Amino acid sequence: MNPLKTWLLLAGMTALFGVIGLMLGGPTGMLIALGLAIAMNMFAYWNSGKMVLRMYHAQPIDPNRATGVLRGYYDDVADLSRRAGLPMPAVYIIDNPQPNAFATGRNPQNAAVAATTGLLQALDRSEIRGVMAHELAHVKNRDTLTMTITATLAGAISSLANFAMFFGGSRDNGGGGSNVFVVILMSILAPIAAMVVQMAISRTREYEADRLGGEISGDPESLARALRKIEAYARGVPNHAAERNPASAHMFIINPLNGRHMDNLFSTHPATENRVKALIELGVTLRRGGGSDTTSVPTT
Repeated sequence: MNPLKTWLLLAGMTALFGVIGLMLGGPTGMLIALGLAIAMNMFAYWNSGKMVLRMYHAQPIDPNRATGVLRGYYDDVADLSRRAGLPMPAVYIIDNPQPNAFATGRNPQNAAVAATTGLLQALDRSEIRGVMAHELAHVKNRDTLTMTITATLAGAISSLANFAMFFGGSRDNGGGGSNVFVVILMSILAPIAAMVVQMAISRTREYEADRLGGEISGDPESLARALRKIEAYARGVPNHAAERNPASAHMFIINPLNGRHMDNLFSTHPATENRVKALIELGVTLRRGGGSDTTSVPTT
């Protein structure tokens, strides 16, 4: 998904926020809601990365003190960043038994990548490199900012719709029972619409990050193996921090909420087997010396 389409979707969500404000408080409510949406976008732009890292109690890795697996993890991120033509991101570790990872930050110059202790324990080094190449692909594509802002607005739309459900329709426009019906309808449809937009963006970007990550590492099969392992662990090892903050689930390489295997309307991630298939096809293409344009992205 190109940046223009992404920002059009974000603009659409902002407009939806304004419509709910209109239903809740008339023209005044719409202006207030639009103002809040803009303010939240600005706040998310400057603070989203720090907020997510703090949410998961991520700790920075000091390369001068890191040893063993942690040192290898840091060095691999540095090597992959050079291969991707990116500035060195901040590297974090999260004390969590579920293997998983995410990237955050408003741009490549202010990016951070984070892996769980479970990831470093469950995967071999080539698989860890594949995962981190995927996360750096998100940084290179500037996905982290877009997804954080989308999640922020989606949550805000749901909250505002719930507020409308309790406090009724616009006082400026009147309308009695019919207006109450519209408010109830909006309170149901608005959070669904926000969720659909958020998740559609997320699924598309995961496929693209897999493809670019496979190219950065030069070993897409290792990422494919990592995805299978992470999903298997995620089914049996709960991520309690993610359960408390489900709006951040889309940021992880595999859904930390033990989601279903199908690409359904409300899934934040594509089906893992679809991603694995695309990566294996990419590996074949790279070994033949072909370009990435021949690698198809599943749509189901």
